[in-house]
Amino acid sequence: MNSTVPYLVGASGLLVAFIILRRILKMPEGEGKVQHIAQQIQAGAMVFMRREFVLISFFAILIGFMLYFFQMPEYGANQALAFFLGCLASSFTGYLGMFTATRANVRTTVAARDHGQAAALNVAFFGGSVMGLTVASMGLIGLGGLFYLFQDNAHLVEILEGFAMGASLVALFYRVGGGIFTKAADVGADLVGKVEAGIPEDDPRNPGVIADNVGDNVGDVAGMGSDIFESYCGAQIASIAIAGALSVTAAGELGASPAQLMFLPIALTTIGLVCSILGILLVRMMSAKKPANALRAGTIGAALIFIGGTFGFVHLEGYHTNIAFAVLCGSLGGVIIGLATEFFTAGSPVRQIAKSGSTGVATVMISGLSVGMKSVAVPLLTLAAIIFVAFEFAGLYGVGLAAVGMLGTVGMTMAIDAYGPIADNAGGIAEMSAMGPETRRITDGLDSVGNTTAAIGKGFAIGAAGLAALALITAFIKKTGVGESFNLADESVLSVFFTGLFIGGVIPFLNGAITMDAVGGAAFEMINEIRRQFHKIPGLLGGLAEPDSEKCIDIATQAATKRMILPAALAVGTPLVVGFGFNAIGGPGTGATALTGTLCGSLLGCILLALFMSNAGGAWDNAKKYVEEGHFGGKNSETHKGCVVGDTVGDPFKDTSGPSMNILINVMSIVSLVIAPLL
Repeated sequence: MNSTVPYLVGASGLLVAFIILRRILKMPEGEGKVQHIAQQIQAGAMVFMRREFVLISFFAILIGFMLYFFQMPEYGANQALAFFLGCLASSFTGYLGMFTATRANVRTTVAARDHGQAAALNVAFFGGSVMGLTVASMGLIGLGGLFYLFQDNAHLVEILEGFAMGASLVALFYRVGGGIFTKAADVGADLVGKVEAGIPEDDPRNPGVIADNVGDNVGDVAGMGSDIFESYCGAQIASIAIAGALSVTAAGELGASPAQLMFLPIALTTIGLVCSILGILLVRMMSAKKPANALRAGTIGAALIFIGGTFGFVHLEGYHTNIAFAVLCGSLGGVIIGLATEFFTAGSPVRQIAKSGSTGVATVMISGLSVGMKSVAVPLLTLAAIIFVAFEFAGLYGVGLAAVGMLGTVGMTMAIDAYGPIADNAGGIAEMSAMGPETRRITDGLDSVGNTTAAIGKGFAIGAAGLAALALITAFIKKTGVGESFNLADESVLSVFFTGLFIGGVIPFLNGAITMDAVGGAAFEMINEIRRQFHKIPGLLGGLAEPDSEKCIDIATQAATKRMILPAALAVGTPLVVGFGFNAIGGPGTGATALTGTLCGSLLGCILLALFMSNAGGAWDNAKKYVEEGHFGGKNSETHKGCVVGDTVGDPFKDTSGPSMNILINVMSIVSLVIAPLL
């Protein structure tokens, strides 16, 4: 494959995304109340994005300045340029995805009312596919373009690391900030509206409902998109870095030169983008079927085509077949993690949690925590198997390729994930605009499938982030030479490593506590504001007055932008403090050993907590919905009230603290890789 192909394919993928967006915008968006509600959601989302852009710009300029002036002079300027390009690519991806989602939601509602389920599924899924295609396309345009421009530069890897660091910075703000926003609104709206006032979810009388719907987009579309974009780029760059450190002999054993192995990850993701487009077309062809079946067919179809394409490409280009098997490990591992996540968040464990609600809130909490703990085992063992088998096939380079394989069809997997919040918003708009039970039945069906796809997406994102971070840590170890000097018989080396290991183990728990506190504090403000409006606005609960939704959006936005600074500082600052701090105390090289331990401890802690929190939260959420379908007493029963509390606790688990672990470990890893030469 010629090195010009990736960014040309990426540009083509972006063109397809714009064609889909244009088609969505031509669809009817309703009129009157439904249009007014949609415009409120759109305006609220843009308020959040503008404030995030200002905050990101400040930090981007500061970090870019540091890279330019304090990094190695041989590549500092180019690395700073790549850093800004990474920031722009990730920001554009999040913006376009959320712009599309906030336009597709109301059109999904109108399509459900006017044309039925198949039409509504098409609008929601194609709205999500714009996000998916943009993630994959911008990754190829950015990385493919930089690879083409600097492929003959001796510091190609360092330049690409700048791009990954830019993507990580934006992901940190979008994912963590978006998570705080969405859960502050969701918790406030649920506790005051559903529990205290006894009004339905998405009731237009609730001042927090618009903010809640805005939050679905900023957290689960822009946030998740930037999260996956970061892992997508990080996995490729880590593989390129590992390949660049291989000797000619080691590369020859895989049937290629080091330069060819450096290009291979980008070539594979190019194939993956084409496969994703085919998967999207497959969903379109099957839209008349059950939504779950159509989406599953597209996901599995894209993965199978990608695996076939990988084996074909490896054979035609003369690489060793072991490379294709390493990619296959990652792709299959992603499927297994997704299926395990689906079981624990949509299978029999959910019904067990719902049943436990009949004996009160305490048993709901105990059951949910138990499910979250059990759900960790299969994904973690799967990751262990991927690492072991991929290494057997192609060494450390094989582990990097496994991460690339898991993310190969990111265009399709992200499309499925972004479909969820669009369907959720569609149901909320239908409720608020009083469209009737038939429309709600269709949107609720789409939303139910969306809850499952969102849970699967979170499991996939955790697995992908874990593998990508492992590949980045491996690249860091090779770059610093820690592996060559690490001697288990040397007690001084062991003491430094284990000190770092324990420091690393603390970081995920601190991050979890900070983000949970952030949601709790923001929700406190939101709850008081919603209560105030219920008591102070005459006729609001009677449906005779309009709530002040803008005030709730402003509270959530301010909380998100203020309370995410500390998690950001923790992620960026930990590698700097450990690396340079230990160098100052123990001498040159000590910092690299300590930082290796810190990264290893953080990686394990992040994966464990992310899986536990995301799956427990997803299980609590679906248990509540299961009761709302009429089981164990249905809505407004004591069982339902218990499950609502479980869902409320699970909200920051699954949408803020859990997903923030992905960003934490990837940011720590890429910052460590960037500062490696200085250690």
